[in-house]
Amino acid sequence: MASELCKTISVARLEKHKNLFLNYRNLHHFPLELLKDEGLQYLERLYMKRNSLTTLPENLAQKLPNLVELYLHSNNIVVVPEAIGSLVKLQCLDLSDNALEIVCPEIGRLRALRHLRLANNQLQFLPPGLSHCHLNCRETSVFIHLMWRRRGVQSHVVLPMQYRGADFSEVLIPPCSYKPWHRCSIFEFPVLQFLGMYLTVDRNRLWYVPRHLCQLPSLNELSMAGNRLAFLPLDLGRSRELQYVYVDNNIHLKGLPSYLYNKVIGCSGCGAPIQVSEVKLLSFSSGQRTVFLPAEVKAIGTEHDHVLPLQELAMRSLYHTYHSLLKDLNFLSPISLPRSLLELLHCPLGHCHRCSEPMFTIVYPKLFPLRETPMAGLHQCPLLVPPAGASHWPNQKLELRQLCWRTTVSFVAYCCSTQCLQTFDLLS
Repeated sequence: MASELCKTISVARLEKHKNLFLNYRNLHHFPLELLKDEGLQYLERLYMKRNSLTTLPENLAQKLPNLVELYLHSNNIVVVPEAIGSLVKLQCLDLSDNALEIVCPEIGRLRALRHLRLANNQLQFLPPGLSHCHLNCRETSVFIHLMWRRRGVQSHVVLPMQYRGADFSEVLIPPCSYKPWHRCSIFEFPVLQFLGMYLTVDRNRLWYVPRHLCQLPSLNELSMAGNRLAFLPLDLGRSRELQYVYVDNNIHLKGLPSYLYNKVIGCSGCGAPIQVSEVKLLSFSSGQRTVFLPAEVKAIGTEHDHVLPLQELAMRSLYHTYHSLLKDLNFLSPISLPRSLLELLHCPLGHCHRCSEPMFTIVYPKLFPLRETPMAGLHQCPLLVPPAGASHWPNQKLELRQLCWRTTVSFVAYCCSTQCLQTFDLLS
C-alpha cells in the first residue's frame, strides 16, 4: 500500500497533475511524499475522503500553494491548523464527518472560499472570523440541480451523481420560492449557475450562531439542521444574497427572523413543546407562543415602553455619528469605549425589521405564527428518495414520501421602537 501511494504521488509530481485522488487509503497521517522538496506546486484538487487522518500539516499551504478544492470528509480530524488560512486560492473546503470541536478563526482569511462543509462534527459555535470570507464576484460556481414541480410547488429531490463521484455521492436540491429557471422532467439534469457562498454545518452541537455571520456579503445558502439552536441572529436573512436557510430539527428553535419570510427555508422538527425553564435564555411570549431571544439582548420592549434606555440612545447616537460623518469606527479605541460596546458598534445586535435602525441592547419583538401565514402550505414538503436497494436509480421506480407536519414556529419581527412595532406588517 505504501509503495503504491508513493508511486501515485510521484507520478502526480512528475506529470504535474492538477487532481490527486487519495480516497479510501486507510491513511492515519498526511502523506510525507506530498510535502517533500517543493511539494506539488501544480496541484489544484486534493481528494482524501474516508481515511483516518487526525490533523493536517502546518506547511500545507507552503507545499500545496495552488489548492482550489480540498476534500477531507469522513476522517477523524480534531484540529485544523491555523496555516489553513494561507491557502489563498482555496474555494471549496469539505471537513464534514470528522471530529472537529472548534474551527480556527484563521479560516476567515480564505477570501476566495465559496463552499465550506462542516456537517457531522462536534462544533458548538462558529468563529466570527467567517464574516471575513468573501466571494470573488467574477467567478461562478456550477452545480447539478433538478427542479421538480408538482401542483405548482417545488420540492426537495435527492439524486445520486456519477458525474463527480470522487467529490459527491448525492446532491440535495433545495426548493425555490420564485420563478424557476427551467421546467424539466424528473429525469432531466439541468445545469444552473449560481453566484454565492455555501455554508453547511448540519448535525453538530451548535447552540449559538455569531451575528457576524449575517455580514457575509455573498452567503447564498446556509444549512444548520440538526443542531441545538434556540435562537437565530436578528439580521439573518437581511442580506439579499442569502436565499436558502435550513434549520430543520433544532427542537428548541421557535422563532425565525422575519427577514426570512420571503426566503426558502426549512424548519421541520423545530419548536418542540418544552418548558421555558429548560432553556436559560431571555424569552418573549405572545398568547400561548414563546420564543427565545439571542443571548446579547439585554431588554425586551413593549408597545407601552415609549422611552428607550439611556445606553441604547447613546449607542445609536455614536453609531450614526461615526458612520455618517467619520465613516471609520477604528477611530474609537478600547480606552475611550469598553471593548464589548466597541464590538457592538462594529456589528450591531441587529437592524429594525421595519426601518433598519441599528439596535444594540433592546428589541421590540412581534410574533407571526408561521401556520397563520400564506407560507404555511409550503411547509408540507414532499421528498423524493430512491427505493431501498436501488442500484440504477432513477431508472427504477421512484418512491414518494409525503412529510406532513404542523409547525409551532413563528416569524419574529424585531423592531427598534413602539412606533415600528405598531406599524410593522409581515405581508407588506
